[in-house]
Amino acid sequence: MKLEDIRREYTKGGLRREMLADCPITQFENWLQQAVDAKFADPTAMVVATVDEQGQPSQRIVLLKHLDEHGFVFFTNTGSRKAQEIKSNNKVCLHFPWHEIERQVIVYGEAKTLSTAAVAKYFLSRPQESQLAAWASQQSRPVSSRKALMETFHAMKAKFAKGQIPLPDFWGGYCVEPTKIEFWQGGENRLHDRFMYVKQDDGSWLIDRLNP
Repeated sequence: MKLEDIRREYTKGGLRREMLADCPITQFENWLQQAVDAKFADPTAMVVATVDEQGQPSQRIVLLKHLDEHGFVFFTNTGSRKAQEIKSNNKVCLHFPWHEIERQVIVYGEAKTLSTAAVAKYFLSRPQESQLAAWASQQSRPVSSRKALMETFHAMKAKFAKGQIPLPDFWGGYCVEPTKIEFWQGGENRLHDRFMYVKQDDGSWLIDRLNP
């Protein structure tokens, strides 16, 4: 196998300035709806990139759980690596890779902590097994074996068998408030279409076309 020989053309269509909404949130919602309509397995999956105190980036895939004019919301264990890195540097980057329709969206912004009420509302809406998994996992920390993890899971299941599963005090959420959002559409001959929305001081958005 020669990696340098693996390539394909991007032929799904172009992206022009007149096709874009003035607000990037509206534009994102339009593209997300098209991804949902195309029946992708995980249309809300996004890569979250953070940076630690030594400047080392790390990435992981999480699910977008809410979107409004304020930004992009996800939830996590506050003891996790990403949460600890956000605590020391709240500038993050989100990436939505919609390969099937030759699109990607990159969001640059700052992660702001959600209120306990907002976190609890979402946590209590999750399936019971997912709630128990949140209690069982000390996310990002070493665990001796899969067996040990499952033993903790079943212990939590027994502990909360007779009542509502409470919100863990180590579970939270973030809203990534965007400062820049890039929309990328694949193009023939690697002449891709890229547009960057940049938030202005008055809250409006400046839109620039970027070279591919």
